[in-house]
Amino acid sequence: MKSFIGARTLVVDGYWKQGETAEESAIILAAAERSENSARLKPVLFAWHQASWYGAEVEDIEIEGGKALKLSPLIAIDYLSSPQHVRLLQVEWTTRLQGLLQVAGLLRQVLLHGWFQPDWGRWSEYRRAWRMEVPAEEKDFLAAWEQQTRDAGVVGVEQWLSEAVEEILAQNDHAASAWRKIAAAAGGESLLLHKAADEEDWLIALGLHKDTMPFKVALQLAEPVEGASWQLRPALQDRNGGPWISVVQVNGQWQAMFDQDGLLPEDWMPHLETRLAKEQGKWLAALPDWRDEANPEKFRVQLGDNDAWYFMEKASLQLLEAGCPVLLPSWWEAVRSRRLRLKAKMKSSVGSDTQPMFGLDQIVQFDWKMALGNIDLTESEFMRLAEENRRLMNIGGEWVHLDPQDVAQIRDWMTKVGKRKGMSFRDVMEMHLMGGSALEEGEDASEGLRAEVELNDHLMRWLEQLQHTAEIPLVDIPESFLGSLRPYQHQGVSWMLFLRRFGLGGVLADDMGLGKTIQFMAYLSYVKEHGDKSFGPSLLICPTSVIGNWEKELEKFAPTLKAYLHYGPKREKGEALREAIADSDLVITSYSLAQIDEEELNQIDWDALCLDEAQNIKNVYTKQSTAIRALPAHHRLALTGTPMENRLTELWSIYDFINPGYLGSMGEFRKAIVLPIERNRDEEVISGLQRWVKPFMLRRVKKDPAIQLSLPDKNESKTYLTLTTEQGAIYENIVADLLEKLDKLGPMQRRGLILASLTRLKQLCDHPAMLNEESDQQWDDTRSNKVARLLEMVEEIASEGERCLIFTQFVDMGKQLKKLLEERLELPVPYLHGGVPKAKRDEMIEKFQNPEEPCCAFVLSLKAGGTGLNLTAANHVFHFDRWWNPAVENQATDRAFRIGQTRKVQVHKFITLGTLEEKIDEMIDRKQQLNEQVVGQSEQWITEMSTDELKELFALRKNWLKG
Repeated sequence: MKSFIGARTLVVDGYWKQGETAEESAIILAAAERSENSARLKPVLFAWHQASWYGAEVEDIEIEGGKALKLSPLIAIDYLSSPQHVRLLQVEWTTRLQGLLQVAGLLRQVLLHGWFQPDWGRWSEYRRAWRMEVPAEEKDFLAAWEQQTRDAGVVGVEQWLSEAVEEILAQNDHAASAWRKIAAAAGGESLLLHKAADEEDWLIALGLHKDTMPFKVALQLAEPVEGASWQLRPALQDRNGGPWISVVQVNGQWQAMFDQDGLLPEDWMPHLETRLAKEQGKWLAALPDWRDEANPEKFRVQLGDNDAWYFMEKASLQLLEAGCPVLLPSWWEAVRSRRLRLKAKMKSSVGSDTQPMFGLDQIVQFDWKMALGNIDLTESEFMRLAEENRRLMNIGGEWVHLDPQDVAQIRDWMTKVGKRKGMSFRDVMEMHLMGGSALEEGEDASEGLRAEVELNDHLMRWLEQLQHTAEIPLVDIPESFLGSLRPYQHQGVSWMLFLRRFGLGGVLADDMGLGKTIQFMAYLSYVKEHGDKSFGPSLLICPTSVIGNWEKELEKFAPTLKAYLHYGPKREKGEALREAIADSDLVITSYSLAQIDEEELNQIDWDALCLDEAQNIKNVYTKQSTAIRALPAHHRLALTGTPMENRLTELWSIYDFINPGYLGSMGEFRKAIVLPIERNRDEEVISGLQRWVKPFMLRRVKKDPAIQLSLPDKNESKTYLTLTTEQGAIYENIVADLLEKLDKLGPMQRRGLILASLTRLKQLCDHPAMLNEESDQQWDDTRSNKVARLLEMVEEIASEGERCLIFTQFVDMGKQLKKLLEERLELPVPYLHGGVPKAKRDEMIEKFQNPEEPCCAFVLSLKAGGTGLNLTAANHVFHFDRWWNPAVENQATDRAFRIGQTRKVQVHKFITLGTLEEKIDEMIDRKQQLNEQVVGQSEQWITEMSTDELKELFALRKNWLKG
């Protein structure tokens, strides 16, 4: 028979192949005549075998003389115990394979009945082993097993069973879970991998045999008493629990070591000698090097300090792995986890009335101490102990553990750096607030030793006041200030003046609408009355859009302050500017002019330098930010409701302005803070950063019950709209074009294309006419459901005599909304954007705030109108298109939701369903919590997505497309 394809009979041979590893062991099946074509052997034999997925899990292999099939041990048992092949072909088994079929049937019964247990004799660290354990009452099965396995002559039956059990544990979750529970009850997997000295103990540990011994035995390490050495001795415990009793052998008899333990129970006595001798044998088997030199058959009982350390740290683990319980001193776990710490103990009285501070560069004197737990060592004491090279020592009645690596590290550091007896107050603050500084730089510095600072009582009190503003003494507000301060505002003024006293800058980061402006005006009034007359005027830098607001507020609340406006094309320069501001208390200018007139402003010794909406310097690399941070000033303040909008580096930029160098260099900050947080969301680093920045940031939010604003409610809602058919078609074309080009571009081109596409899609969601700069006639509200719905809602607001703000990020969109609203309402609709002159802005705001003026809606560009304005005449806020950052939207909302608002504020966020807008909204909601945790994201995360992720982000959900 040259080929069995189409033949009526197929002869199959098989044998057990025992491999060096579990994966190599298998049953091999092949056509008896190797020269025959075996290409159809698998479909013929396994056509009806479901457990192997009809042969899919059977491997084709090459053997000498041809091809064969490799069956895993478990699949082999299942198939050979009841083989089913195709019915159109007659299959015959060779005599050798028939023996395997008989054994497979018996092994299947063993597995089904659970008649197996660990074979400790073949168990090793690398491979577990199992053996058959059939109950004696199963006489018929035992007889059949003996007869059939003898007749079959199969080699490696025990290995076949063992590998099948392992296969079950790997594939069956219930079996694996049951085995893990047995292992845990026995003391962990280590016990299973390190068998005990005899099989009986091991099976008892597994719970497979019952323990009839009335007591348990452990090896106890006892610490020295009155100068004696450490002691190793047996300890006993009742099988059902209770205290451990140390025992000692006296005149050949075992007895309790201490009188208070009383006599040992009588039923223990017959077993003591044999059991303790057996345990000692197990200890020696696990630790052969711990034999008593005088009596090698005995275990060592007396240890020195270093040997005691080695026993607790390493030898005890070897005993536990061998199944021998160990009792260590209760303090060991706490002591072994203590790291040696360096402490800088301040000597000077800096911070007191007799020695006040003058900024972060003040040099602070200190002494070094070493700390282990609650124990402090002087430098000389530490050096003496280090010379003795001891791991364990008793100091003042308390045991301490010195790690040689820690000792070497500190000695090296003390040699290089520790002789320095002074640090700047900036270093002191960083070490204290960050929980110490690492002695070594590098990726593992966080795991290494740390140097800590111990502040004196004056600075501890000072820092306590900074972290709990309520403890800062309140200043007397001058009568020249005409405003009435709320309690939290009074605290804010006192906080700024408290920092000024010590030459330290601060960030007043109150929530938008809580009155940062009025607090700074009160601060200026106090400085004018009590300040140092040797300095020049103060300088306020703010967005152009709020200069008029500052002028009005100063006239109202602080009319005695002489304010000079440095603004406009005819502004003074050089010496003329110096003369013009000579008698002024405050100079006001804009962010753009602060850069343009950098040279003139740098020549003046400013008293206070304040940034309003300080997030304008958040980009540390811009010329504007660099110019402003370089301006000279006696005291620096930043006012902002969002000290960090997107990136952690924005926080660094503001702090480098108020207290230059406090957060280190940008490179240091990025390495120590930015990377651990952005890569791993490291909670410890986040917590440390919060402690680090808190002393110089005062933040109160409207929801805080202590603020007691009595503001009306603010309700936020999302208005979902569908795209028109026209918008949907254009949307899909833009996305298709983007995805087609993505994989063909380099990284920079790819980012540029993604951001450009983002902008086009957002514009399309507003109105399709935005994409092609179409004529006014093409801005039909029927082409955009967003525009149509806005017109309807504003018309309803107008009918109820209420007013609204409408924010959009696109200038052209704002222009068209103004036109469409004026046509629909037949009322004037102001539109504020970056190109509106200051005088025109002030006029717009004044008219909108005037209830006598006929006005219902105010359209604003998000950038120009999102900060610094007071527009409480409106009680509705529309976000016509979504911005990436919720903080920017919140700023815009708070133009209406702020002090002075008396009505409930309704916030409406427009979102087109199934588009990028909806998905961005979902993502922003998920990331809001991270923003509040001093962690931000920006548009960059979108440009770094993979192509598949971008497909999901941009894809239009067609079920939302309006037909």
